[in-house]
Amino acid sequence: MDIHKNARLGFPSRVDLVRFVVVEGRTRKAAAAAFRVSAKTAAKWVARFESGGRDGLMDRSSRPHRSPRQTCSLLVENVLALRRGHMPGYQIALRTGLSAASVSRILRRAKLSRWRDLNPPPPVVRYEHPTPGDLVHLDIKGMTRFSEVSLRGDGRLRGKRSHPGFLALHVAIDDHSRLAFTQILPDQQAGTTIGFLNAAHDFYASHGIHVRALLTDNGSSYRSRQFAEICKALDIKHRRTRPYTPRTNGKAERFIQTALREWAYAKHWQDSEQRDAYLKPWTDYYNLE
Repeated sequence: MDIHKNARLGFPSRVDLVRFVVVEGRTRKAAAAAFRVSAKTAAKWVARFESGGRDGLMDRSSRPHRSPRQTCSLLVENVLALRRGHMPGYQIALRTGLSAASVSRILRRAKLSRWRDLNPPPPVVRYEHPTPGDLVHLDIKGMTRFSEVSLRGDGRLRGKRSHPGFLALHVAIDDHSRLAFTQILPDQQAGTTIGFLNAAHDFYASHGIHVRALLTDNGSSYRSRQFAEICKALDIKHRRTRPYTPRTNGKAERFIQTALREWAYAKHWQDSEQRDAYLKPWTDYYNLE
């Protein structure tokens, strides 16, 4: 039940007020004084109880029974039709003769006021290939090297003396079994990515999985000629996602989020070397537990 937070009488107090009058036989004026409300308010709740019983003491909607100046339904439908044609609200107001405020209220009520309401995202289509190796998702997440903060002569901690550089978390995850393979490598260049692909191919082969297809995003290393050649040499079909649709490669994206939460940001590491050394034990835990 939704009761105003500053209301003098909540539902239990209304019940007590009605009992004070109906059961104990006290006057409405005495009830008003006892519950610190006006006599009119006390009479209102007693009348509500007499007409509707205990349910009559519940809060009612403040919406009026009649709205003579309400916008007619035909005009409302015209506003909604124009909006579904991607017309801005101020132009709808000029076209229909309504005020901009009225058009805004109509669109908010119909949940069409925001531009994204007119262009909802496509529904999520979940899929899973029937056997391991049918599809392996590859992705790369940029990581940062870090070390201890420097200690100044006055005893205050300040930032690093120089930027320690970047690393790249390369991940591969099988679409069916979710068996994952990860490596922290120096960069995201084509040569490095090819080396990771070879290592991932050997890893899955050691588990009896023959990789038949890859799914990657449109990163430069995945679009390189060298990467296409290694895929051809390994007899692997390579597919890329549509631009700006990371959900297509969602299993790799989801795995990276899990890795960041449970490995990279799970504790305070002394430096990036300590963090990176824990990557393989965590990946083994992910695969086996």
